[in-house]
Amino acid sequence: MLRVVSWNINGIRSPLQGVVYEEPNNCTAMAMGRILDKLDADIVCLQETKVTRDVLTEPLAIIEGYNSYFSFSRNRSGYSGVATFCKDSATPVAAEEGLSGLLATQHGNVGCYGNMDAFTQEELRALDSEGRALLTQHKIRTWEGKEKTLTLINVYCPHVDPGKPERLAFKMRFYRLLQIRAEALLAAGSHVIILGDLNTAHRPIDHWDAVNLECFEEDPGRKWMDGLLSNLGCQAGSHVGPFIDSYRCFQPKQKGAFTCWSVVTGARHLNYGSRLDYVLGDRTLVIDTFQASFLLPEVMGSDHCPVGAVLSVSSVPAKQCPPLCTRFLPEFAGTQLKILHFLVHHKQDPVFKQSALQLSNQTQVQMRQNKAHMRSTRPRPSQAGSSKGQKKLMSYFQPSSSHSRVSPNLELPNLDALVTPKTPEDEVMAKVVEVQTKASKAEDEKDLRTSFWKSVLGGPLPMPLCKGHGEPCVMRTVKKPGPNLGRHFYMCARPRGPPTDPSSRCNFFLWSRPS
Repeated sequence: MLRVVSWNINGIRSPLQGVVYEEPNNCTAMAMGRILDKLDADIVCLQETKVTRDVLTEPLAIIEGYNSYFSFSRNRSGYSGVATFCKDSATPVAAEEGLSGLLATQHGNVGCYGNMDAFTQEELRALDSEGRALLTQHKIRTWEGKEKTLTLINVYCPHVDPGKPERLAFKMRFYRLLQIRAEALLAAGSHVIILGDLNTAHRPIDHWDAVNLECFEEDPGRKWMDGLLSNLGCQAGSHVGPFIDSYRCFQPKQKGAFTCWSVVTGARHLNYGSRLDYVLGDRTLVIDTFQASFLLPEVMGSDHCPVGAVLSVSSVPAKQCPPLCTRFLPEFAGTQLKILHFLVHHKQDPVFKQSALQLSNQTQVQMRQNKAHMRSTRPRPSQAGSSKGQKKLMSYFQPSSSHSRVSPNLELPNLDALVTPKTPEDEVMAKVVEVQTKASKAEDEKDLRTSFWKSVLGGPLPMPLCKGHGEPCVMRTVKKPGPNLGRHFYMCARPRGPPTDPSSRCNFFLWSRPS
């Protein structure tokens, strides 16, 4: 069996604690390894890693038992990016960054680019500059013993910001380039899986509020998916596109099967989301080898959940990782060979063993000599002048017996000298009392100042109650550019959900008073 999983991780260095992972803020090698082990997949494709090559660290890139491949954004730091982690048992025969071939290296490329005459070189470079696509090509063996080629295209498709209409054109050109590359690989005889965040909810069943969205079916992204996908599921017969949505193949009528939710509105609590993440396979591959396609909404740590599929094939690992593998990057090359590894390796050397043994014997002799010297120089009880062992601390503050007698020629001290503390213990107690008195006075003065300012300055106003539930609201800030940018307002504190659900957020809205 071959298990593949895709997950928009929303930052590979983000806190991934949730209910499944309890790791510190920045993922360590142990944390990343636990994540991969928890997903329990032969191939894990991550999107929106938000790392560039200059900040990628070894603990994130090189995980024991896996070989990894990254595509980085060339334009912005902390933006976009995808990564693919393959178990050593599923080592690919080729790996390539980008869809156009402009980022390909001299060796180990996937190839098969198709006809890209409709794109200029500048456009192709721009489409690949954001680190949104990564290809790995694998050898697989069917149950009949036949070896075939399988190419995985890990993609993070662009999102369209309503305030940036030019991004819609960029998204559609990215879709077009993705389809050209996928169909070229199919034509060359490779099976193809497109998996990742496509940033489009295909059908009304895939969106929580499709009925209220204007021209839902006319969305350009949905029309593109209509042409890419077969609308007949896994049934034999004619079909429109060369690919199948594997989840809808196995769960054609499952409602509420969402993979992305708004974190700001707490929409995940009421499953008020949309399905943006997919595992698409070519028709023959899905019908012949796909055993299951699934979502993992219980896995927390991102605003998306993982999706995946199980294929009834086995992987034939390559003998060597492709050149794109992160362990071959100059900054990581050789870093796996720690000093400890060299020491462990040389322990097998007889000369090393003999030297270590001699050093150990010399060290033990020296330690015994040091202990004997310390015992011989340690004062004995008789030498210390007391047969009762160590004196108590207070004995040093008591007058010596040799000075206990008063000479008849000395004058008696006056009354003030008798009542004034003279012993070190009494002086210490007097100072403690003095400090406590000063601290008490300072605390009283602080309380007095606090009371004064509370009487002069009023505290924050209580939160208004929402009209739908009569519960305290939450304050939000307008972040959309415009005349109200930066203004505060109150709204219902409950998570966003279907309007028909009484436990979801009501429509209460109130501007905050000017500051």
